[in-house]
Amino acid sequence: MKAAELRSMSVDALEAKLKDLKTELFNLRFQHAINQLDNPHKMTEVKHDIARVLTVLQEMKKKEA
Repeated sequence: MKAAELRSMSVDALEAKLKDLKTELFNLRFQHAINQLDNPHKMTEVKHDIARVLTVLQEMKKKEA
């Protein structure tokens, strides 16, 4: 997911996306623990997406203040 796509979303949508990504990361970690994860790089991608969402949220909150 690109940061430009995230910047066009609302704060509520970003928070929902963040929740979904955290749930996905939890499921990937669980699959990794029981050796059922097909693509371990997917965990890194999800972590980066979480960081992007948090960065954009922080930027939006900083703009409002």
